[in-house]
Amino acid sequence: MKTILKLKWPIMIGLIIVTAVLFLLAPNLTEQAEEAGSFQLSEEASSQMAANILSDAGASSQTISIVIQMDSELDDSARDMLNDIAADAEAIGGPVESVLNPVGSPELEEQLISEDGSTVLIPITLGGSDEEVNRVADEIRETVIPSDMTAYVTGEAIISNDVNISAQEGLKRTEIITVVLIFGLLLAVFRSIITPFIPLVAVGISYLLSQSLVAFFIDWFGFPVSNYTQIFLVAILFGIGTDYCILLLSRYKEELASGHDVEQAIVNTYRTAGRTLFISGLAVFIGFSAIGFAEFPIFKSAVAVAVGIFVLLIVLFTVVPFFMALLKEKLFWPSKKSASHSDSKIWIWMSKLSINRPLLSMLVVALITVPLLFTYDNDLSFNTVDEIGDEYESVKGLRAIEDGFGKGESLPVQVIFKSADALTDEETIPYFESISRELEKIEGVESVRAITRPTGDIIEELYVDEQIGLLADGLTEARGGLEEVQAGLTEIETNLSGIGGQAGGVGGLGDAAAGLAQLNGQLGQVTQGLQATGNIQQTVGALTQISGGLAQIEQGLQGAAGQTGELGAGLEQLAGGITAANDGLAEISAGLTEATDMMQTMSDSESVRATGLFIPEGTLDEADFEQVLDRYTFAEETGVMMEVILSEDPYSPEAIDIVAEIKDSVDRSTAATPLEDAEIAFSGIASINSDLQDVSSSDFTKTVIIMLVSLFVVLAILFRSLIMPLYMIGSLLLTYYTSIAIAELIFVNGLGYDGISWAVPFFGFAMLVALGVDYSIFLLDRFREESLNGDSVRQAMYTSMAKMGTVIITAAIILAGTFSAMMPSGVLSLLQIATIVVTGLLLYGLVVLPLLIPAISVSFDRGVWWPFGGKKKNN
Repeated sequence: MKTILKLKWPIMIGLIIVTAVLFLLAPNLTEQAEEAGSFQLSEEASSQMAANILSDAGASSQTISIVIQMDSELDDSARDMLNDIAADAEAIGGPVESVLNPVGSPELEEQLISEDGSTVLIPITLGGSDEEVNRVADEIRETVIPSDMTAYVTGEAIISNDVNISAQEGLKRTEIITVVLIFGLLLAVFRSIITPFIPLVAVGISYLLSQSLVAFFIDWFGFPVSNYTQIFLVAILFGIGTDYCILLLSRYKEELASGHDVEQAIVNTYRTAGRTLFISGLAVFIGFSAIGFAEFPIFKSAVAVAVGIFVLLIVLFTVVPFFMALLKEKLFWPSKKSASHSDSKIWIWMSKLSINRPLLSMLVVALITVPLLFTYDNDLSFNTVDEIGDEYESVKGLRAIEDGFGKGESLPVQVIFKSADALTDEETIPYFESISRELEKIEGVESVRAITRPTGDIIEELYVDEQIGLLADGLTEARGGLEEVQAGLTEIETNLSGIGGQAGGVGGLGDAAAGLAQLNGQLGQVTQGLQATGNIQQTVGALTQISGGLAQIEQGLQGAAGQTGELGAGLEQLAGGITAANDGLAEISAGLTEATDMMQTMSDSESVRATGLFIPEGTLDEADFEQVLDRYTFAEETGVMMEVILSEDPYSPEAIDIVAEIKDSVDRSTAATPLEDAEIAFSGIASINSDLQDVSSSDFTKTVIIMLVSLFVVLAILFRSLIMPLYMIGSLLLTYYTSIAIAELIFVNGLGYDGISWAVPFFGFAMLVALGVDYSIFLLDRFREESLNGDSVRQAMYTSMAKMGTVIITAAIILAGTFSAMMPSGVLSLLQIATIVVTGLLLYGLVVLPLLIPAISVSFDRGVWWPFGGKKKNN
């Protein structure tokens, strides 16, 4: 420290220059956070796999919607207006790929206009980045939507952008409120105009320097970043930095009051309080460094705080001594006595209970915390919309869709199939219908849209039972046709017999009539056989023979027509009738042959037996079906997409459970089918939230274990005890779960949210444990110091509580105030994190730390130093 004091001016000037240069050269951390996005799932997450599949196939389009609230009925004028809006949106070009006109066809009208006609959707498909999507959304608002119309533009990318905007605006508010709040609190604590500027300058330098370093690390090493990064840097550095400054300034004041000169007072301050500060900073540094072992980038982004703590320690050991040496006693001007250095009357009073009656003190803590723990249900919410509230246009649009079409219509779950080969042949497509049927059985699934049901309604004509019914109708028509032919031949036979009598048997007309009668009889037997047995193949063979006989009789009549003179015209007419009958038989035979081929194909098809669905040859080449293929396939038909419409809110916890059932159902439905080897992934907000639930739960457990083990090892080494770290960490866990239980009571039971935002437990735990451990270190390191001076455990704890009580209470209030500055941010998750941390810090500083920690410490007596033993200083 003496070397630092000698070089204080070069160090200070150098630090200012480095901070300024890095701040000017560093990338924009805000822009880096926006580019990283709200959700940064691993490549193994199903929704990320879906995004990658679509991106690699060049099909990673997004859909936004113009949501129009209609004031009147859909008349011709309204239709013209909707046509104009759709046309203007398509005319934007660029990333706009397609626009669905809600009045473009009866099918689209049914799908895009609500039943009551009050809400109209104009879906717009766009390529490009989220930034381009939001640019198009802005252009639509400015140039496409009439100024006098109630309409909104919404979509996933727009909602995410609004969340980012809300977070950045919240950060600005938090920065201003934090500085004003800390300055006011320090002014009240130190009763000095000068003193509050020292922590603000020190922490300000730390924040600017650490923010610049983090921004460089993101560019150089792919450091994790999110919307939480900056706001946590602000809250923690200003909060904990102020706490550390209070600790140093308080001890410095104490040393000056003891009669030491300025340099010695500074040296003594850093030998005692500086050690405590270093231990506390190291514990916080390790706590946040442990977050680096998380897999989820959003969680890992909090590791930036570790960089901030490292920089803060450097600044506190250089900048603060500079001002101490420069201002000397004037540091506290005009106050001659600071409230922060008097013994804490509150903690002295509480020490009588915790030190003298430790069991009763523990019981008091239990009575306060345990009932709250039993109310905790660990309800989590993944509703991004709750983060920003209903005042944003994107949210208003989403609510309008929910009211007009149902909650699930706005953001369906997408099931993505990708294979190396085409998935759209007649044998494979039926399996998509089989999957659709199984998905529809899941409770909470409203409908399924797929190749075989593009509007969500089943195409009955594709089902075998329907087709067999049509075949049966065809056989009935064929029998009717044969009976008509038979009746016609009977009439010809009668006429032929009459002509033969007039012609005196010329030309073998009698034989022709007899042959015709015989063939007609055979035709009657065939008709009866078809009706009785349905044997189409046998019928076709018999008709071929009959047709040949009719052809011979026709030729005979043609020949006789030339011999009979005046009767020739009649014979020609009869021959024409036989020709027509023969053509009819040929047509019936062709139809029956086609039916036979179709039935044979059905019989040979594995997909028919497995799915009950049959796609006749040529169906896929029809114009209507080509439109369906364009909508539900990608990557030259090697990729297929299905849309699952939920009856629940896609953001709700129930939707996450439904997605789990959808995944299980698809796995079962694709087993032992041509789709078994296809790559399958799930997209949509409900699928993303399902992945978030899995990764957040896994990361929370893993990171908590790493964090607690790391803290235990560090505290055990620094305090040379295995007992003290155990109850220090235990007290923090008790405080955390009590605090989150209180937050759940407020936000879930009181305000009606689905649960605590999914990221809040992780960040709340990391913040509260990493920061709360500071206060136990403040107390127990002073306890260690007093014990080494020869005091008994009880006396050492009594002195420590008296000396550190005011410092800890002041620090807790300031840090709680710093996190309170996050509450006006307008972001729900930050509000909930602030609630947990503020509640926890005040609970820890005013209840758990003064009542529980001393009670446990004195209960162990000298065993508190086990297994190393506390060594007293030699006098």
